Amino acid sequence: MKRVPLHDLLVLSDSGVWGDEDADNGISVLRSTNFNSDGSLNFKKLSFRAIDPKKRDAKLLSEGDILLEKSGGGPQQPVGRVSLFQGSELPQSFGNFIARLRPTVEVLSEYLFYYLWQFHALGKTSHYQKQTTGIRNLEFKRYLTIEVPVPSIAEQQSIVDILSRAEGIVRLRREAEKKAEELIPALFLDMFGDPTTNPKGLPVQKVSDFVSSFQGGKNIQAGSENGSPYRILKVSAVTSGVYRESQSKPSPDGYSPPVSHIVRVGDMLFSRANTEELVGATAIVERTDGKTLLPDKLWRFVWSEPVETAYMHALFQSTHVRQELGKLSSGTSASMRNISQGKLFQLTLPIAPYTSQKDFAGRSAIIHSIQSQQSVATATAQATFDALLSKVFAT
Repeated sequence: MKRVPLHDLLVLSDSGVWGDEDADNGISVLRSTNFNSDGSLNFKKLSFRAIDPKKRDAKLLSEGDILLEKSGGGPQQPVGRVSLFQGSELPQSFGNFIARLRPTVEVLSEYLFYYLWQFHALGKTSHYQKQTTGIRNLEFKRYLTIEVPVPSIAEQQSIVDILSRAEGIVRLRREAEKKAEELIPALFLDMFGDPTTNPKGLPVQKVSDFVSSFQGGKNIQAGSENGSPYRILKVSAVTSGVYRESQSKPSPDGYSPPVSHIVRVGDMLFSRANTEELVGATAIVERTDGKTLLPDKLWRFVWSEPVETAYMHALFQSTHVRQELGKLSSGTSASMRNISQGKLFQLTLPIAPYTSQKDFAGRSAIIHSIQSQQSVATATAQATFDALLSKVFAT
C-alpha cells in the first residue's frame, strides 16, 4: 500500500481567523472548545466574529473539511485533536488556533479523518509538538509531512463503513449511559418535587439544623511524585458530581497529615470555591485508597442527625439548590467564587423525613447498579472500537 505525505492529500490547508465580537452581523467561528471527544462538533456555544468581507468566503467551511487543533493545549490536553465538519444550519468559519484540512479526490474525508484521529489517540502527535510558556503548539508544517496509507477509494470506503458502524455502537452506548444518568434526578423530583416550590410540603430546615460542621483540609504546596504516600484532592475531584480520586496532586515530601484531613468512604464532599456555575458541587466517596487528603477548598459534611447521603447528594445537586449556592457565593473574580460556612449554614431547604430518605436511597442504589452496567458496556464498546481503529491502520 502506498503512503503519501499529508500535504499531498490536501487541496487546501489553511489557518483560521478571528475578529471583534459581532453577534448581529458576524459569522460563527469554531474553536477547539467546539470539539467533542468523538470527533464531532458541538454547535451549542458559538462565538460570532466580524470577518473581513474579502476573506469571508475563503474562510468558510465546507462539508467534509477536517478541523485540526494547532495551539492552546496544556499538559492535560495535548494539541492535535481533529473534528470532521459534516455541515451546519449556519455558515461556519474557524478560529486562528485551528487549521482547515480539505482533502483531495484521492482520499475520502471520513477515511483521512479516522486516520488522523487514531494518529492522535495513539499519542503520535506528541512528536509534532513544541511547548512555549506552558502552552503546547503543533509544528504544523512538520505535521503535514505525516505519511498516510492510501488504499483504493473502494478500500477506503470499506474501512469507513466498518469504523462508522463501530463508532455508531459506541455513540448509542454513550446515549444510553447519559439517559441512565438522568434517572436519579427524575426519581428525586417524582418522590419529593422541585425544591423551588416544595409541592410536597416537606419541612423546611436550615442547613445548620442537620449539619453540625464542615471539615476541610489545608492549602499546602504540592510535593514531588512518590515523595509521600498521600495525595491532595483538587476541586475538580467533585466538579462533575461524581467523586474522582485521580484528580489529585502529591502532598509535600514526608508530609504526615492530621487524621481529619483523610478522605473516608461515605464522605459527602462539597466544593466551597469554583466558578458561580460550579461552586457548591457535591460528590459521595464510594471508594478510596485511604491515602487521599482534603484540600482547603473541599469540605466534608458532618451530620448532626441521621441522613441518607444519597438523598442529600441528590438534593444538593438539584438545579434549584445549585442556583441558590451560586447566589450565596461571593468574590471579585468571575473565575473563582467562594461560599462561607456562615452563609451555607443559613440556607433553608425542604428536607424529607428520614424514612423517605431511606426509601429514596434504596431505589437510587438500584439505579446506580444500572448506571454501572451501562458504564461497563460503554467502556467495552469503546475498547473494541479503539482496537479496531488501530488494527485497520496498522502497517
